[in-house]
Amino acid sequence: MAKNRIGVLLSILVVFSAALAGCGSNGSTSQNVQGTAVNAPTASASQNQAAEPTKTLKVGAAPVPHAEILEFIKPKLKEQGVDLEVVVLDDEGQLNPALKDSQIDANFFQHVPYLDSVKKEKDYDFSVTTKVHVEPIGFYSEKLKSKDDIKEGAKIGIPNNPSNEYRALVLLQEQGLIKLKDGLTTYEATPKDIVENPKKLEFVETEAATLPRALPDLDGAIINTNIVLDAKIDPKSALFREDANSPYANVIVVRKGDEHREEIKKLDEALTSPEVKKFIEDKYGVAVLPAF
Repeated sequence: MAKNRIGVLLSILVVFSAALAGCGSNGSTSQNVQGTAVNAPTASASQNQAAEPTKTLKVGAAPVPHAEILEFIKPKLKEQGVDLEVVVLDDEGQLNPALKDSQIDANFFQHVPYLDSVKKEKDYDFSVTTKVHVEPIGFYSEKLKSKDDIKEGAKIGIPNNPSNEYRALVLLQEQGLIKLKDGLTTYEATPKDIVENPKKLEFVETEAATLPRALPDLDGAIINTNIVLDAKIDPKSALFREDANSPYANVIVVRKGDEHREEIKKLDEALTSPEVKKFIEDKYGVAVLPAF
C-alpha cells in the first residue's frame, strides 16, 4: 500500500509540474506574440515613411527678397518631404509664361493688381494661394534731399508697366504733387490721366528694373523695393514711400487647381510662419513688410 501511495504521489507531482511548465510556456509564448504584435506596426510604419518619396517643388522668383525668403524655408520644407527648387530668371516677365507652360509649379514675384493687368491679355488661368509681404514703393533721388527740393519741370522716372505706373502716380498724388482724374476704376493710369500738375513735372516712363541706373539722369524716380534691394540702394534713403496699408502684397501664384496640392499647402504654411515674419522684419526692416 505504501508503495502504491508513493507511486500515486509521484504521478501527481509529475502532472502538476507539467501543468506549471505548460503555464510558463504559454505565458512566454503570449509575451512573444504580444511583443511581435506591438513591434511589427512600428517597423512597418518606419518602412512606409522611409519609402515615401520626396516631392520636388519648383518655384520661380525674383532675386530679392523673394528668392531669399524661399531659401530660408528650404530646410523646413525638406523635413516635410518637399524638395524646394528656387528658379530665378533674368527676365521676371517670363515667370508667368513659365508657370503657364508648366516649367515651374508656382511663382513668387508679383502682386494681384499686376496679375490682373496681364492675365486676360495672356490668357492665364491662375490662382493666388497666399499673401506673403508688401514692398512699399518709394521715391529715390541722387540729387534731392527732401520732397520740398522737387523743382518745377523736374524729371521723374516711373515704371512703365500698367499696375506699377498707376501705383507710382497714386503715390505722387498722395504727396500732393499731382492730381489724377476721377473715376479710375482699375489699377491702370498713365501721365495722360493727370489733370493737375502744378510743378509741371516731366515723367520718364521706363522699365522698372532700369530705374536705379537712370537715377543720375533724373531728379528722382519711384522704384519698387525689390529692385532697390537688388541694386544695393538703402531703402531708408527714400524721400517718401507707401505705408503698410498698400494693397500690393506679393503673392504665391499657381495654375488653377494646383492650390489643392499638398506641396503647395506646405509652401504657403511655411511662408506665413512666425519664423518667416521675424526673418523678414530682421533682414529687411522698412523695405519689406509681412502681409500676414
